[in-house]
Amino acid sequence: MQRLLTYRALNFILFIASVVAMLFAIIFLQNYKGLEPCPLCIFQRIGLMVMGGFSLIAAVGHPKKMGMQLLLWIGSMAGILWSAGVAARHVWIQHLPADQVPACGPGLDYFLEALPMKQVINQVLSGSGECAEISWRFLGLSIPEQALILFTALILVNLLVLWRIISKRTA
Repeated sequence: MQRLLTYRALNFILFIASVVAMLFAIIFLQNYKGLEPCPLCIFQRIGLMVMGGFSLIAAVGHPKKMGMQLLLWIGSMAGILWSAGVAARHVWIQHLPADQVPACGPGLDYFLEALPMKQVINQVLSGSGECAEISWRFLGLSIPEQALILFTALILVNLLVLWRIISKRTA
């Protein structure tokens, strides 16, 4: 059990979790179920990829200096906190009364071409009608609700990584 909780192993777990989650989203939800991701889903995936990237660098590079470990941890945690925040917003939009759901707007491709990035982020985070649509459920949970549970678990694993960084230095 002690080996499973090493700095390197925990970062590999985070990386593998991000890969599995992305494969599930792409292969199962998109290709098999035919569900296209809404802009909020895409933003959640970006944060997950950021976390996975920083975790992979931490696991493979296995830095010895606490400063570098903390820097990689901050990057990983920022990515997954972003995903969790966007997922929470997505869940909130899905639970709005029908008359309060934002209207459907143009797709993310249009926003990226026509607007500055700050405005794209603001526009996407405000949500749209397509983000409120619940197109698939598992165990009674919508995709954003499932994602929020996963992201919360990954935040906890990230906190374990921080604990490993700090406890190694204080021991």
